Amino acid sequence: MRALVCTRLGELDVLDVPSPSPGPGEVVVAVSHIGLNFHDTLVVAGTHVVRPEPPFSPGSEYAGTVVAVGAGVTSVRVGDRVAGNEEYGCAREAVVVRADRVTVLPQHVTDQQAAAILVTYSTAYHALVQRAGLRPGETLAVLGAAGGVGSAAVDVGNLLGAKVIAGASTAERANGALRYGAHETFSYGGTDAKAAIKELTGGGADVVFDPVGGAVGEAAVRAVAWAGRYLVVGFASGDIPRVGLNIPLVKGSSVVGVFFGEFVRRARAVHEANLRVIFDWAGAGRLRHRVHDVLPLEEGPRALRDLAAGKVEGKLLLRVTA
Repeated sequence: MRALVCTRLGELDVLDVPSPSPGPGEVVVAVSHIGLNFHDTLVVAGTHVVRPEPPFSPGSEYAGTVVAVGAGVTSVRVGDRVAGNEEYGCAREAVVVRADRVTVLPQHVTDQQAAAILVTYSTAYHALVQRAGLRPGETLAVLGAAGGVGSAAVDVGNLLGAKVIAGASTAERANGALRYGAHETFSYGGTDAKAAIKELTGGGADVVFDPVGGAVGEAAVRAVAWAGRYLVVGFASGDIPRVGLNIPLVKGSSVVGVFFGEFVRRARAVHEANLRVIFDWAGAGRLRHRVHDVLPLEEGPRALRDLAAGKVEGKLLLRVTA
């Protein structure tokens, strides 16, 4: 079978690899769509907290059909359409995974939809609901709002009843967040993000969703309102913000980590409940997610280069044509 493989850190190719067989408690899924995220570029570069040794396949989410089940599996059957996420290893024509890590898809959600929303929307929902406790009427500032998880946070925040302020590196990218439900936008390219957020929120954001980090994150944490919550989602800028603890002290605020992969492992039932809400929204046509492009598996190396270069707005997918 064909697979996108990181042969050495920073180097990708599409190669023939052995087809998998399920062990006890495992299933084999014939993959139809693979969702790519900025997370994948960091894993390939060897700069993510998760650092597999090459060779390995990137790709943290997939959708497809179960084609084989191992001994003891009763939760899914051959022929079930499913989706799932792992830290890496999904960018291939078939994956072998634990049966308790797949979610059977409802009829109203297509494989492409599932691969486009599974990780980004689940991350955003978990961050805003379980970690931040976002309430209707609160103000939410989203950094990196043009990217996959940022645009999902804009959409989810709007659906939860918040006033959403969307920021991105350029005015054009920031204004694109209006299609996801943002109420106001700002650019932090050459602009003081702290001042922009404070002006648009009338003094400070109740919640800041930050997958960017770096200098922008350092400015944004200073724009949190009294008793606000600053969500540490990732560091797409490549730099970790350095924030003095005097800031949350004088604001009575919280700095809250969002580690989606570990959350899924530790609280699978809560994750499944989150997915039911997200899939219901999808079935009702309420999600505004944008698919930037759907490329064949063979275009995987170029797709990840585009992600790393910040050329993608919304979600980038790979499809398996075999």
